[in-house]
Amino acid sequence: MDEDVIPQREHDETMGEVHGSNAYNRTANNDGNATSGAGGDDDTVYYAISDLHIGGDEQLEHVEFLEELLAFLRRLEATDETAELVINGDAFGLWEFTTLEGIEKFDALVERYPALFEQLRATGESVQITLLPGNHDHELAAYDAYVERFAEYNVALVQEQSLTRPVGDRAIHFEHGNQRDPNNRFEDFGNPHEKPLGYHYNTLVTSRAGQVSARGRRNWLKDIQAVTPTERVPVWFLSKYFYNEMHPLLRYAAVPFLLLFNLSAIVAIAVGLDLVGVWSLPTETVEGAFGRFGSAGAFAFSLLAINVAIVGILVLVWIPLRFILQDFKRTIDRFGLVETEFTVDPSEPYRAAATDVFESDPETAVFCYGHTHRPAVDEHDGRLIVNTGTWLKRFHRRPVIAGLLPPVFHPTFRLSIVRIAAEDEGVAVEYETMDKPDPAKTDLTFTERLLTVGRVPDPTIPDRVVATDTQTTSTSPDE
Repeated sequence: MDEDVIPQREHDETMGEVHGSNAYNRTANNDGNATSGAGGDDDTVYYAISDLHIGGDEQLEHVEFLEELLAFLRRLEATDETAELVINGDAFGLWEFTTLEGIEKFDALVERYPALFEQLRATGESVQITLLPGNHDHELAAYDAYVERFAEYNVALVQEQSLTRPVGDRAIHFEHGNQRDPNNRFEDFGNPHEKPLGYHYNTLVTSRAGQVSARGRRNWLKDIQAVTPTERVPVWFLSKYFYNEMHPLLRYAAVPFLLLFNLSAIVAIAVGLDLVGVWSLPTETVEGAFGRFGSAGAFAFSLLAINVAIVGILVLVWIPLRFILQDFKRTIDRFGLVETEFTVDPSEPYRAAATDVFESDPETAVFCYGHTHRPAVDEHDGRLIVNTGTWLKRFHRRPVIAGLLPPVFHPTFRLSIVRIAAEDEGVAVEYETMDKPDPAKTDLTFTERLLTVGRVPDPTIPDRVVATDTQTTSTSPDE
């Protein structure tokens, strides 16, 4: 290990200050919270973003929102406001670098994204830029060399779990949020050797996906890092395989059958009732109706007949199989062999955490976190619980218009920026987004778009909300 790449726990014994090109003084309380007034001005306007996940192996190094991020930084560079940019964790995907160690990852970032780091340097000359570690870039909290290297680009790296900023006569609590997630919590924060469950998932699954994504018919596997919650990954993978990787002949043979499955099931039941004499199916009438369309109608009738025969067999098999599966599930549940709570609840742990912060520090008006990738504002006795969202794609699961086909995962971008400022009526929280072309036009196949006509997601951002210590309305856009 190089001399300047010292684990933070060792470095703290010999140094007691945080380095940075901008004036920045802090103290850390017993909870790992950096309390400071970087910029120190009650009139400071705070911009918060998080979960950029920049960097990683092979295909993961491609940043689809890089131009938009540079445009945002250029805008801050030219602002007349007294502003601070808080990057609220997971700015970088250091977990996803599986062939590099320590400060080598910083060198790789600078080499791959020179325009980004030069713009950080330029923007940092005008506004304070503060960086908090998340779980994917937890190494930023483990090695003091990162503090010194980021300072060269006018970025103040705070090697703590959270930080506090003054806003008017109130305060903002910033943290990434992974410490509230049992799968991504570090019991010994800053320990470079600790690896929570989420680390193993990302190094074994996400990084591997980045390495092999280009081998597919379409370059989609790299997007696995944007699929949340993790439980949806198997269904997402099945969907992408069916619409992107399955041999075209197999897919086009399966689509009519699966698309007509519901109709075929109804007809199969009717045929069964006809065979047992319960109800007479007007077979000749149906066949005659199809016959009016000539050879095309005859082909459609034949296809329907084949579907009905197959569905009939499946129904006969499914009835006893369903009873067996239900009995098997009851047995599994009785022995407690299946653990269903894999990911953190989207909001409840943060409400509890925010409540603790608000009670311990009554001056705190805003609890701002990231991690879950879900931009939302919730209210607690006039204070605000704010999620900064993500700049990665968001996938919206949409069922197809008919049949038994796999659901389609519609991609969208919602490059959210949270603006927090003191105003006459209180502390105002307002979201804005950077414009980004719709990725569905290039990411989805024609079949996926056709089967979800009228079901395209229209994501929104939370409305402007003011923390006044009186009852306000929470705003959490539907996914």
